[in-house]
Amino acid sequence: MSFLEVKKVSLFFGGLAAIKDISFSLAKGEILGLIGPNGAGKTTLFNVVNGFYKPSRGDVLFKDRSIAGLKPHRICRRGLARTFQVVKPLQRMSVHDNVIASAFLRARDKKQAEELAREVLEFTGLSDDRDVISKGLPLGKRKRLELARALATQPELLLLDESFAGLNASELDVSMGIIRQIKDKGITIMIIEHHMRVIMALSDRIVVLNYGEKIAEGAPLEIRNNTQVVEAYLGEAQSA
Repeated sequence: MSFLEVKKVSLFFGGLAAIKDISFSLAKGEILGLIGPNGAGKTTLFNVVNGFYKPSRGDVLFKDRSIAGLKPHRICRRGLARTFQVVKPLQRMSVHDNVIASAFLRARDKKQAEELAREVLEFTGLSDDRDVISKGLPLGKRKRLELARALATQPELLLLDESFAGLNASELDVSMGIIRQIKDKGITIMIIEHHMRVIMALSDRIVVLNYGEKIAEGAPLEIRNNTQVVEAYLGEAQSA
């Protein structure tokens, strides 16, 4: 049984196919990497999976139930959360209150929301910043706050959209450690990332998109040695 299944999904804007006939599945407890050049359709696919766009064709199944066309808040309530490439915390609120706002998706009352927020902030290493107004955080911690907000919804499946972009080497190591701990908690992960060191180290399998179509799927070593992938993407990244 697939935990998430994307079945021949296409999305058209007018006559232009943003993504076309994409299919893959994700097993429970797995980390699936999603890579491809800029404009390949990665974030568009995330937007279909979590309900920002309804697919023009095809279906998305989460825990064997179709979620295609459902609103994002309904999909989130079913256990699928995501982060965004451009982080957008509630800028005038503290780190703590940002996480509490997300925790109320499932919390019965304020006490439970505060307890969940405390646990998530500790897990993501943001406890010391709980009272900081979020717009004052450096990028690395804003990225972690974005992750904390998603975790506060208590997801079973987490979509991470370039959560490592803009981080320095030490921040990358911290964030990679957190992602591994999330997996250890039994949370399934799909991740878009341009850092090849990150995606190769974290992913159990990788799906590669190019011009809105899937061009390869396999284990990290297979993808690294796939000539079509190297020509479309990895070669560009390694020569940059």
